[in-house]
Formats: sequence, C-alpha cells, structure tokens
Amino acid sequence: MKFFHYLFPNFKLLISNFKNMLILLFTIFVLIMSAILHEYAHGWVAHKLGDDTAKNAGRLTLNPLAHLDMFGSVILPLLMVFSKVGFFLAWAKPVPYNPYNLRDPKYGDLKVAIGGPGTNFIIAVFFGIVSRLTPLSDIIKNNLVVNYFQGNHDFLLNQMNGSLAASIFVLSIIIVFINLLLMIFNLIPVPPLDGSKVLMTFLSADWKLRFHSMERYGIFIILFLLMFGLFSFIWPVLIFLFSLIVGV
Repeated sequence: MKFFHYLFPNFKLLISNFKNMLILLFTIFVLIMSAILHEYAHGWVAHKLGDDTAKNAGRLTLNPLAHLDMFGSVILPLLMVFSKVGFFLAWAKPVPYNPYNLRDPKYGDLKVAIGGPGTNFIIAVFFGIVSRLTPLSDIIKNNLVVNYFQGNHDFLLNQMNGSLAASIFVLSIIIVFINLLLMIFNLIPVPPLDGSKVLMTFLSADWKLRFHSMERYGIFIILFLLMFGLFSFIWPVLIFLFSLIVGV
C-alpha cells in the first residue's frame, strides 16, 4: 500500500475528479447520441418522401460510427469540456439528401428539416414523462434540478448513490435538457442549421439564393453569435420548455 501511495500520492483526488467527470461524460454521450438520432431522422423523413440518398450512402442507420464526425463529435466536445469555455458545441455528420427527389416539392425541405428537431423534442418529452413518474418528492426533484443547473455534480452524485429513483431522475433531466438544447439551437435560422431551411420554405427565390450564399460562412456566424450572447436569448425558452416538460 505504501508503494501504491508513493506511485499515486493524489489517488483520492484523482478518484474525486473522476467522479465529478461522470456527469460531464454522460452529458457528452447524450449529446452525441442525440445528435446522431437528429441526423438519422433527417434521412428517414427524406426516405419516406421518396429520396434514398441517405440510404444509398449508408447513413440510414442507427450505427453511431456511420454518423460520427471526428472533430465535431469527439475532439471539439472534449476540448470544450476540459478548457471550461462558456458554451458547448458538437455535431454529427449531416445526412445528405436530394430535394429534387422528394415527392413534396413545396414542403419537402421543410419536412426533412423539421425531422431532426422534432426527434429531439419527442426524446425530451419521453424522458420528461419518465422524470415526472419518478417516485421522488417535489422538494427533492427541485433540489436536484437546481443543483444540476448550478453545476453541483457532487450533490447530484451523492443523491444518486444508492438511490435508483434519484439516478433515473437526474439522467432523465440531462437527456431532456440536451435534446431541448439541440432542438432550439438547430431551429436558429442561420445556414446550415435546420431553422434556415424552415425559413427558406416561405421565402422568395431571390432570398433563398441569398441564404444559400451565406452557408459557407454559417459556422463563423454561429460561433460569433455564441461568443456574443446567443444563449442569453435561447436560455429563457429552454428553461420554459424544460420546466413545462419535467414539471419542476
């Protein structure tokens, strides 16, 4: 034991830090899987509307490896966690589709675009129901939610330790939060986000071309908005929907 302590003098600290990382690691896992389901839904809706581009590209699958973007799904999320920046960003590879193959030429793009955020909303509602049915008092649920938003992972892990109900509730609210965040973020009308495709459905041909021309700068516009307070506009909507779904 002395030899072990000599090799790892801060072993208890390492264990403590690892425990604190469990919530973050689960959050990353949920974010990646939810983004994959989001992209799969785009391909599934396109397939139902007559376009097999995603299927032929091997993307109409729930296999995560087919959708992972090495930078956007793995490297960037880990960098943002360890660097402790003020926001979090991740994505899966966009699922390709050909709008000219869609059986609904007028609203096909809209339906495909809504498929991703719609899937995130369905996931959020499902786990919101799970959280509502969890046999915990409203006081305990409120405490868990407050500590989750405050980033007090020690409190969450202590409450989850030995309590299946608390564990289910905490994991459920994380899934709800992440999926609502993905839904709202993707509905921002900035190319290439889904919100831009929703908006373009109702624009004239001239404005559609202008939006398409913005797509090459989209990631820079999004990063600019994130750095200059985009979440201050997203947050009230996110909290309202979260409270409505979870009931806390």
